[in-house]
Amino acid sequence: VPGGQISSGRVLARRLCKISRASLTAKHIPEIITGGIMLLICLCGLVGNGAILWLLGFRIRRNPFTAYLLNLAVADTCFLLCTSAFLVIYHMPMLSCFQPELLRVLPLFHSMVLLTYSTSLYLLTAISVERCVGVLWPFWCRCYRPKFLSAIACSLLWTLACVLAGLVYFVCDLGHSEHCWTVLGTLCFLNFCFFTPFMVLSNVILFIKLKRSSWQHHPARLYTVIFLTVFSFLLFGIPLSVQIFLNFFVYINFVFEICLLLASVNSSINPVIYVLVGSCGRSRFRGSVKVALQRVFEDRADSQEVGETPVMGIAA
Repeated sequence: VPGGQISSGRVLARRLCKISRASLTAKHIPEIITGGIMLLICLCGLVGNGAILWLLGFRIRRNPFTAYLLNLAVADTCFLLCTSAFLVIYHMPMLSCFQPELLRVLPLFHSMVLLTYSTSLYLLTAISVERCVGVLWPFWCRCYRPKFLSAIACSLLWTLACVLAGLVYFVCDLGHSEHCWTVLGTLCFLNFCFFTPFMVLSNVILFIKLKRSSWQHHPARLYTVIFLTVFSFLLFGIPLSVQIFLNFFVYINFVFEICLLLASVNSSINPVIYVLVGSCGRSRFRGSVKVALQRVFEDRADSQEVGETPVMGIAA
């Protein structure tokens, strides 16, 4: 009899599990669909950014500009990886009856998403500011620009992003301290009120300056890549910063997923921009992806403008 009761209890538990899973899945269908689309975008973006990492790391000569793009590709790749892991772990309870122990690591992946997202923003700002300075004061860049400026800048920006994301993880996600709002406020201020305006202002000045001068003396493909990459971030990446800021007042889970979806598109689209810009200019481009990227990244005008020969070192 006890064995029969145990068997009946297991059957009942399975039936209740199926019912609860069906109701939970039906309730979160929009989130599951959005998560599935986001995961597909992340996988495609990982392929594209992986190709960029391979080509910039081993197949194409690096210069001060490509040092930034190499770090940007690393940040985008890590963002897509962390977002994919976050999505899989987050949606497990919606598709399964049991709460996996992996749910405890969600805050860690959340902080990693903030880290890589912020790093992408900081690197784009550094690229925009440096190219703006290179156009406004070409003599200084040609003669006095520090040789390892790109490596130093990338290292400092990664460090800043790590410190801020670490504070969010330890103060907010783990400690739930009363100082959490101060940490998040600092992160939002730097991302939304400091780096973003600098990035926009630098590109506006750069565009006006180039429009008044002749584009023949400047690497047109290089600046086209910068403008399109920054525009893509403003279109797809900034909504996540806005959502983080609005999270101070109201939190809507579905809105966060939409903003994360747009940020995933932003991190996935950069390789497409590089290839399209490198492929344009000829009526029929028959070269490989490597050739298209070389036309953008190994522009001699770029090296002459900043006063450096291409280097083979990897920026930190």
